[in-house]
Amino acid sequence: MFNKTRRMSSTVIKPQSDTEDFYHHPGTLPGTLIVNADAPPPVIELIDYDQNNAIRRQLATPEECAAYLDTESVSWVDVSGLGSEDILQRLGKVFNLHPLVLEDIVNVPERPKVEDYEDQLVIITRMVIPKEKNHGFHSEQVSLVLGKHYLLTVQEEPKRDCFEAVRSRIFKNKGTIRKHGPDYLAYTLLDAIIDGFFPVLEDYGELIENLEEEVILKPTRRTLLKIYQVRRELLQLRRAIWPERNAIHSLIQGENKLISEEVRIYLRDCYDHAVQVMDMVETYRELASGLMDVYLSAMSNKMNEVMKLLTVISSIFIPLTFIAGIYGMNFNTEKSPWNMPELNWYWGYPACLTVMAVIAAGLLFFFWQKGWLEHTSTLDD
Repeated sequence: MFNKTRRMSSTVIKPQSDTEDFYHHPGTLPGTLIVNADAPPPVIELIDYDQNNAIRRQLATPEECAAYLDTESVSWVDVSGLGSEDILQRLGKVFNLHPLVLEDIVNVPERPKVEDYEDQLVIITRMVIPKEKNHGFHSEQVSLVLGKHYLLTVQEEPKRDCFEAVRSRIFKNKGTIRKHGPDYLAYTLLDAIIDGFFPVLEDYGELIENLEEEVILKPTRRTLLKIYQVRRELLQLRRAIWPERNAIHSLIQGENKLISEEVRIYLRDCYDHAVQVMDMVETYRELASGLMDVYLSAMSNKMNEVMKLLTVISSIFIPLTFIAGIYGMNFNTEKSPWNMPELNWYWGYPACLTVMAVIAAGLLFFFWQKGWLEHTSTLDD
């Protein structure tokens, strides 16, 4: 069912959870913004640098960005939070963003893509951050708008990204980042986003190894739920990295003048990392699918062990029950010598128990010789 919405001019305000996707209702006007009522308000941070200097400051209003858009230095405007439609609309006016661009930035999640708007290049990506306490990850959309002298980035959440190393390189003047333009900065951020997948995948690699051991040694229903969760989360990673790889490839093959030939060479390395991430995701998905088969085999083997034990016990007690049934009929020996004379034996009861014990021991020895008593549900076997 659709959530109830409240239309405010060209804006739709909806409550939104971390994993809920929103789509336009049929007939919605192009450029309509879907604002999450629970989203944090936007925080605008500016980093302006050239080869000699670098400054970092927080801006109070979007209009303050206008003074840095046409300078010869590189201006990186980072906006964190999508909780104010007014600020986002004003930001779109300052940067002269097309209404459809602003819609893609605000209405999350969007499929990673690259769009060329003549004097601007729009890049939509997804960033993943490992969770601190347990396995898993946080995923959010990051939008990049590349101009001639500036780079605008818009994130869903404040204070949770993988760009701190890039900021450190700018202020410590490490590498060649301050010698290049905003296109190199865009490449650096894309590379940081792609590299952010590797720590997440390393956690899943360790988790899958632990699940393999758990599935073989002690599979439970909780193990099955863990496997389903891993498969679902790996599918989310695949949905993020697959179009992102294609987007980077389109940047390499594109002809936009905002990206220099030198930066395209660097983007090839970024593309290789994306392909590597894609290969790791596919490998782990296959391993997770294989774990499901191993789990079913382990449960079937466990059931076979139980049935084998019950069959052995039943096979032992069948002849014992037969003997006890015969001697429980209590025929009268005074009428005929064929009416079970053993009932009057002095040692009849001990003799019967002895015969039963010998039969049981003989059956156990027979089963042992056939190898039916061996336990086969552990790795050592």
